[in-house]
Amino acid sequence: MSQQPVSQQPVDYRRLSMAIGEAIFTQRSIRRFKPDPIPMDDLRLIVEAAVKAPNGGNQQIARFLVLTDRDKIREFGALYHEAWWAKRRDQGWHKLEDIPPEAGSYRRAAQFADDIKDVPCVVFALAVPPGNENSVLPATQNLMLAARALGIGSVPTTLHPTVMGRFNEMFAIPSDVKFHFCIPLGYPEGSFGPTTRKPTSETTYLDRWDNAVPW
Repeated sequence: MSQQPVSQQPVDYRRLSMAIGEAIFTQRSIRRFKPDPIPMDDLRLIVEAAVKAPNGGNQQIARFLVLTDRDKIREFGALYHEAWWAKRRDQGWHKLEDIPPEAGSYRRAAQFADDIKDVPCVVFALAVPPGNENSVLPATQNLMLAARALGIGSVPTTLHPTVMGRFNEMFAIPSDVKFHFCIPLGYPEGSFGPTTRKPTSETTYLDRWDNAVPW
């Protein structure tokens, strides 16, 4: 019997055996990555998990461009760096020294804008017309949770309107395809773990706005 082509072989979703609670409660934004490449079988499993997410009208408009070519990643890294600082200029920040010391997450993100050129993989989450984000957001979270279950870190990022034309040209993306997220992937330098969030008693209401929940 001839062997099935890799593209037709079913993925073994049982490899995503981490408890969903552990995956959710230890997932965090990873911005420091080892240079080790991610096996193509793992990348396929991650994307297969993404497309299983709910989507509007089951139109399945989400598309994923998986970037592993080192030269292309470096080329994109320069564009990402420009886009990140374009967003900060919109906030009135033009250089690292302009970012307030208390804005630690922005300072870490600034460092990542320098380092993204060295990540082993970047996934672009896009959508064909009508391009609605409600069909891409759940898929993106599925993708990141599947990555977490495989010990792969991620962080959802965006670009800036000033670079979108060049971004589309760089990857031959049709003009009617809508960009939603850039998701770097890699084995983390550091560890996963709990995150600090506001108590849900401060962010959740029961039955009407501003009505406290019973916890």
